[in-house]
Amino acid sequence: MKRIWAALVYLATGLLTSIAAWLALGVLLLSVVILPLLPVTAPWIRRIVDFDRRRIARFTGVEMPSPPPLDGPWLHRAQGVLSDPQSRREGLWLITNALIGSFLGSIAIGVAGALVQQPFVLLLWWVVPGGFDNSFGIHVDSWPMALLSVPLAAVLAWVATQFPRLAAFDARLAARILAQPKESLEKRLAEVVATRAAALQAHGAELRRIERNLHDGTQNKLVGVVMMLGIAERTLKQNPDNALQALLRAQDAAGDALEELRNVVRSIHPPVLDDLGLDGAIQALAARCPVPCVLTADHLGRLPAAVEAAAYFAVAEALTNVAKHSGAERAWVSLNMINERLTVIVHDDGKGGADEKQGTGLDGIRGRVAALDGSADVSSPEGGPTVLTVTLPVGR
Repeated sequence: MKRIWAALVYLATGLLTSIAAWLALGVLLLSVVILPLLPVTAPWIRRIVDFDRRRIARFTGVEMPSPPPLDGPWLHRAQGVLSDPQSRREGLWLITNALIGSFLGSIAIGVAGALVQQPFVLLLWWVVPGGFDNSFGIHVDSWPMALLSVPLAAVLAWVATQFPRLAAFDARLAARILAQPKESLEKRLAEVVATRAAALQAHGAELRRIERNLHDGTQNKLVGVVMMLGIAERTLKQNPDNALQALLRAQDAAGDALEELRNVVRSIHPPVLDDLGLDGAIQALAARCPVPCVLTADHLGRLPAAVEAAAYFAVAEALTNVAKHSGAERAWVSLNMINERLTVIVHDDGKGGADEKQGTGLDGIRGRVAALDGSADVSSPEGGPTVLTVTLPVGR
């Protein structure tokens, strides 16, 4: 009984998604006719298909991972829609679900409703003056006609026992259409292996950087403080009048060492993230940027610390590049949450031509983002504009 009920719920919700699929197909057809609409409507159509993926996963117990969201600048989304094989598979599923999902869902709801009706027909037909028509159009106005409900209920009950088979057929069809092909999975596995290697390499480089900063900066300053305190101690014993100057120099050196230590800590995880959150911290970055910068942000709430740090450092590096290299008059930063993925876009009106090989820090952004299974794309044609798009899975 539990399997029949689960299959009925699956098929009934499939009827609802098939109606949404019909609407999506109409929107998609309009977008094909009016191409500029396609990058706008494609992310919403993908959300409909993602709901189906989750529905199928709940029924089968097998996860169907969603492809990366179609976000970023208009041209980036347009290229993704037209070139992504997954988008074509999703379009095929919309057609399939609109036809088969509506058919199977209608059968399931119709059979379930008719089965529930039969006991009432049998027991209450005489209450209605003149009788009434049952689900099959049979006019029930006597006990012999009412007794037909018994074999009809038996037939309907047998059909209901086939709901799990109908649902399994629909789920297998969906998996065949929506599941990524073996080549894509192998490619994804290779990407995961490469990302893991890059993450380990980035982690090692980060540890070496922190060790170098502590050894060459903070440690040297602390050694200087110890030496100055030693000098102050000897001066205090030999010439007390000059001891104050030695202590003041030691105090200044201790302040420098403390500031150096704070800089190292900020490079690991900026305290401003804990105080203000990601949107507040980036607002502070935008306010300090020499180029006028406008921030647009959804209400993000608190995100995992690693995600906030990666996004913060990406924006900080990007705005540094804007100030140093772009020649821009204005810059824009946007933060959006789409399908549990944080999208960060830094856009300027500068001269473009950003080159990752010229020490612009873009390679470091890629490494830090890849360590979290995210992506970083840069569009910077000669003459501008430069657009950096960073996408990070949140996984809350």
